[in-house]
Amino acid sequence: MMNSPLLLTNFMQHAARYYPTKEIVSVYATGTFRYTYDDWYKRTSQLAGALRSLGIKKGDRVASFSLNNHRHMELYFGVPCMGAVLHTLNIRLSVENLVYIINHAEDRILFIDEDVYFLIEPFKDQLKTIEKYVIMSQSGVMPQTSLSPVVLYDDLIKDFPETYDFPIDRDENEPCLICYTSATTGDPKGVVYSHRGLVLHSFATGVALGVQETDCSLHIVPMFHANAWGAPFACTMRGLKQVLPGRQILDMATLCRIIAEEKITFSCGVPTIWIMLHSYLESGGAHDFSSIRYLFSGGSAMPRHLIESYEKQYGVMMAQGYGATETSPVVTLSVPKSSMETMSIDEKIDIRATAGMPIPGLDVRLVNTETGKDVLMDGKEMGEILVRGPWIASEYYKDPKQTAITFPDGWFHTGDIGTMSKEGYISLVDRTKDLIKSAGEWISSIDLENAIMGFSKVLEAAVISLPDDKWQERPLACVVPQPDVVKTITKEEIQDYLKDKVAKWWIPDEIVFMQELPKTSVGKFNKKKLRETVIPDILKKRGKA
Repeated sequence: MMNSPLLLTNFMQHAARYYPTKEIVSVYATGTFRYTYDDWYKRTSQLAGALRSLGIKKGDRVASFSLNNHRHMELYFGVPCMGAVLHTLNIRLSVENLVYIINHAEDRILFIDEDVYFLIEPFKDQLKTIEKYVIMSQSGVMPQTSLSPVVLYDDLIKDFPETYDFPIDRDENEPCLICYTSATTGDPKGVVYSHRGLVLHSFATGVALGVQETDCSLHIVPMFHANAWGAPFACTMRGLKQVLPGRQILDMATLCRIIAEEKITFSCGVPTIWIMLHSYLESGGAHDFSSIRYLFSGGSAMPRHLIESYEKQYGVMMAQGYGATETSPVVTLSVPKSSMETMSIDEKIDIRATAGMPIPGLDVRLVNTETGKDVLMDGKEMGEILVRGPWIASEYYKDPKQTAITFPDGWFHTGDIGTMSKEGYISLVDRTKDLIKSAGEWISSIDLENAIMGFSKVLEAAVISLPDDKWQERPLACVVPQPDVVKTITKEEIQDYLKDKVAKWWIPDEIVFMQELPKTSVGKFNKKKLRETVIPDILKKRGKA
């Protein structure tokens, strides 16, 4: 048997050779740009030649600070396939975190989207290793910038050949991408992905998602976040048409237009996007979802009532996925099994509302944190989710202390608490730090949030624990009302709605109404920020500050 290395290079060359006319589409505010896999491969080859001319060699880190567009797609393959390591920078991180990770990764070149270059300027003098800035400009005009030395992307690559001798006799375990966690606690932690890991992850997710060459994928998940959940790699592997919406992902009318005009068949996004889209649809927004096979949600739990509404009102099946930066990222998908075809629609929605079952190639355990024993597959007993597999990280980049904490025994300890049904579907209960213990009983902030968001007058809800003299902790609900009831909604309405939805002792005594909930850099509710800002105000009112 031939021992050929598993490289992203194979995906790139396979797509260009066998699907040369398939499209990659970028949607900009100024219009739509289209080109083919053949065009993309030629420009990616030019990029590789340009990098080599700049002295970039095997293992060097090259950073991107960009939205989802075709030039970013060229970096996704051109950088790792020529031997370097692409470091995708999260544009939503704080200045402090960005300075830390650029210096920590020792990035040599920084490719920046023309829409966000100004975010780098204020701290450019703190970047110790950057040798050149490259502006990725669709307009073709160099902006007025203090970055130096600086060049336009297209000017950088234009004089290089449209072919490149990409090395294929190399170690598949060599690093190809590096992504840092979003730093909800401490400094961001670097996760290094290998060619082998991303190739195997693409195979497994492609099988689990049922990706077909006839599909058309809309990449809503930012390419700076956990490899856009691996979608650009899996889609290139199968030669799919790919649509990159850039900053248009926040414009729901434009998003619906893209879905209809490009005949999108599937897309992945965080609940925040799907909540925004649902609100747009509920207000009568124009849409045509006839082409969609599936929408996938991940990053945090999607409220069941929204999954139900998408299917029953708009004819769109939505499922959930679960993973982390450390897992490349997909661990589970909540697609019902073929043996469940006879289930009712509501029963199937119950399955899609779970985090899903492990995809092929992974070992997943749920372990009692006190006894260290595996919990029962009964859908009731809770345990921490542990994962290992060929694309799961085993360490953090240059961080042995945190590595020892998170990967102590060959397993990735996620810090997430869940249950597993007899069919193997995992339901997330909470993060270990977010579980609420009231009078000795556990309350799941996730389940309570989903129950509250089932109320028609509520747009979003996040639940945190509030110290309590009598009960140790009580749930505190932070609620964003629907726009038309901001002035009339009451705490008592929500409490009354919850009476037949959750246990009586789960119902929050305190409900705080807010204009918006703080979000993390990847769109999750920022409960750390809520604890820092909301709880002190309540304790002060109680005279306990």
